[in-house]
Amino acid sequence: MSLCQNEQMAGLITHTGKIAVVPGDNIDTDRIIPARFLTRVSRTGYGELLFCDVRTADFPLDRPEARGASILVSGTNFGCGSSREHAVWAIQQAGFVAVVALKTDKSLGYSDIFRGNAGTCGLLLIELEPGAHAELVALGSGAEVAIDLPAQLIRIPRKTLPFEINAVTKAAILEGLDLIGTTLRFDEQITAYEATNRNFVPAAAAEVR
Repeated sequence: MSLCQNEQMAGLITHTGKIAVVPGDNIDTDRIIPARFLTRVSRTGYGELLFCDVRTADFPLDRPEARGASILVSGTNFGCGSSREHAVWAIQQAGFVAVVALKTDKSLGYSDIFRGNAGTCGLLLIELEPGAHAELVALGSGAEVAIDLPAQLIRIPRKTLPFEINAVTKAAILEGLDLIGTTLRFDEQITAYEATNRNFVPAAAAEVR
């Protein structure tokens, strides 16, 4: 079960904020949050550990223009490597509400597992085609943009950049629903089914009882 479940998440409809560009493709989850921190029992305190093993005085997130950024922009295949929701937690706890990655004809913007974890935790993932992605990166860290999730657009000066998103994931993020919350939307139907369902108990198990 996801550790992001059973928690109230804020829905995201539109968001205006600064971007922080962390260049590079194939940024894996161990770079996002090193494996040695996965044994911690608390779900808090991961934001300060984001990219901790590769952060130097000149790391993109530590430059003055990136301070207060809430939209992370990176390359293709972001979040590849081992499965860990901690990578999503670190990004969110560092103040980011969305990540924008590059989608090419050879590579998706995100690994499948990272994409699933992000959707479960309410982190918006956006993929842009090469031309649109290059325009966003060219703005540089500190540029202010607006995300319009219902319209599936990123609004930059004098232009809009459209993006695609899975309809189910989009609805969940708009409403702030995790997997359990999405399931509970069908509570009446589930209750009705359970009321008429006759649970099958194997004969051997029934004799034990």
